[in-house]
Amino acid sequence: MGSSNKKKLRMVSLGGIGEIGKNMMVMELDDDLMIIDAGVMFPEDDMLGVDLVIPDITYLLENRERIRGIFLTHGHEDHIGAVPYMLKQINIPVYGTKLTLGLLRLKLQEHNLERSTVLHEVKAGDRIQVGAFDVEFVHVNHSIPDVVAIAVHTPLGIVIYCSDFKFDQTPIDGKVADFHKLCELGQKGVLCLMSDSTNAEQPGYTESERTVGETFARIFARAEGRILVATFASNVHRLQQIVDAAAVEGRKICVVGRSMVNVVSISQELGYLQIPDDMLIDVEDADKIPPNKLVVITTGSQGEPMSALTRIAMAEHRKLEISKGDTVIISANPIPGNEKSVGKIINHLFKEGANVVYEPHLGIHTSGHANQEELKLLLNLTRPKYFIPIHGEHRMLMKHAELAESVGVPKENIFISEIGLVMEFTKNSFQARERVASGQVFVDGLGVGDVGNIVLRDRRQLSSDGILIVVVTINKQNGTVLAGPDIVSRGFVYVRESERLMEESREKVKAVLEELESQGVKEWGALKSSVRETLSRYLYEKTKRRPMILPIIMEV
Repeated sequence: MGSSNKKKLRMVSLGGIGEIGKNMMVMELDDDLMIIDAGVMFPEDDMLGVDLVIPDITYLLENRERIRGIFLTHGHEDHIGAVPYMLKQINIPVYGTKLTLGLLRLKLQEHNLERSTVLHEVKAGDRIQVGAFDVEFVHVNHSIPDVVAIAVHTPLGIVIYCSDFKFDQTPIDGKVADFHKLCELGQKGVLCLMSDSTNAEQPGYTESERTVGETFARIFARAEGRILVATFASNVHRLQQIVDAAAVEGRKICVVGRSMVNVVSISQELGYLQIPDDMLIDVEDADKIPPNKLVVITTGSQGEPMSALTRIAMAEHRKLEISKGDTVIISANPIPGNEKSVGKIINHLFKEGANVVYEPHLGIHTSGHANQEELKLLLNLTRPKYFIPIHGEHRMLMKHAELAESVGVPKENIFISEIGLVMEFTKNSFQARERVASGQVFVDGLGVGDVGNIVLRDRRQLSSDGILIVVVTINKQNGTVLAGPDIVSRGFVYVRESERLMEESREKVKAVLEELESQGVKEWGALKSSVRETLSRYLYEKTKRRPMILPIIMEV
């Protein structure tokens, strides 16, 4: 073990710390580097027009020769969504469980990467050697099947990365988390545990997924018309319980929403979802089934504008609409920030005459993340020397740190990290080192990274105060104004009603140009910035608004 005294293990998070989403952890040992997860984050309200946010992988591109592979914990978007964007720049092998790779394949097909990517299927209990890394996969529960915690055996001790998990004692598939293995790792000596902080503020234990099935059975037995259930497409266990409850009542099932259709077909194909052959019907045939014999499973539990449920609620879906007496179950809690859009959909559904079941206390949803007692249990099973809370906003990380301290992890061994901060372990020490390039890259349509902070700032200005375009034609020789200035306004004021303001604006621009001409200034940049400053000052004085001002100067 003499050499292990000199060994260094470095870890850096490129996403998922201090935020929910775009999870990505990098580990370095000797000359090798491995990546755990590569997820997306959905844009915040002020990220106008942005579709997705992915991690900045500059550091990985600089070290591409050292990367031995990317290891996926499970198939949720915030853990696999950025994989295709990364593989376009670095071709590396991907390791994941059967369902995780099944869901990833769909994404790779969309990005035309399926043929060029090497996928290695692993299962819970496997232990493989990749470069300098000795990697073990440990089964845990979550709101999607086939989830693993990743244990990396190193000369300095074991590092456990347990991103999304909960301890469900009665899981739908009967596969309880591998407590025995976690305990065994704890006895061997865990150097560092990184653990999910999403529910670190919630006391007690998370309810079992099975309780949701019991609630479905009760609601389905009472419902007289059609039943529509909106939930996360990836929650395969939830889908199975909807199918089971429908079977008891002799109802057919129809699936709508692109992501839901994809997940159902892949989960069936891989054996994670059992639906009797004659039970699943096409949306085209939905109107042929009596209302009391149909269940519709749909996307849109977060009130997304283009989702199937939203289109059904707004009467914009080509085949389905809400009828009086329908029961709509929203089997999900709103992700923070989505409450307003979910509320809007619920209002619409009620207006259309539906009976909407959405209140969390009714037992129609349970979290896939561990509450405080389960987080403590994981800490006690693994007994880590060092602890780093991950997967949560800063307050959640702080709460999780308090829990770790309460079960006996020394305060000085608990570290709240930040994105881009390198954490270095040696045999007897741990310290934060330098920072590496990190942050957010915006995906907008087909453009990746071409929308930055300046573009977003312009979009914000356009959305709040509009734009004013000033067009002037000047003489190339002597700088005199030949035509204009003409002013075109969009999203600022309605020109007809503000003719006087526009006329005075034109006069201001004319005066500026004449003054610059008398001073002999002909440089375009100077002309444009003088026009912009004068007009901006004048308009703010008159309207207290700051539209974007775009001077266009043509020379003839």
